[in-house]
Amino acid sequence: MPNILIVDDQQCIRELLAEELIREGYRVESTGDAESVGEHLRASRPDLVLLDLYLDGPDGFEVLAEIKRQDSHLPVLILTAYDSFMDDPRLSEADGYVIKSIHLDELKQKIADLLSRKSAPQGKVEAKSHLPQFSAAHGFGKA
Repeated sequence: MPNILIVDDQQCIRELLAEELIREGYRVESTGDAESVGEHLRASRPDLVLLDLYLDGPDGFEVLAEIKRQDSHLPVLILTAYDSFMDDPRLSEADGYVIKSIHLDELKQKIADLLSRKSAPQGKVEAKSHLPQFSAAHGFGKA
């Protein structure tokens, strides 16, 4: 059963997503605190991360870069309320982009696709990050 980490500062979004994904058969952990993502990655070893871009503290772009620095093969699906980032080059490390909606079919399908690609033998070709490294001073690297 795949494990998904939800990173969103809105508790109602985390709860809605967790409920829906648990119904789909996934194990789910969530956090609203960008600074605790590193700890969650080490403790729960998720198979996929759902990441909001607007977070308290470090923004989603910084968190994305740090996740990929720690594990370049871990799929990260950006989940945001804003479509203005679709062409942002900082998203090149993300494995997908979904606009938040009450209709979760597209999100569920992208999750299933990413997880099936992750388990496929060919895997994803590793891309090198061109984004600045996340500073441990922001708390991401704290244990």
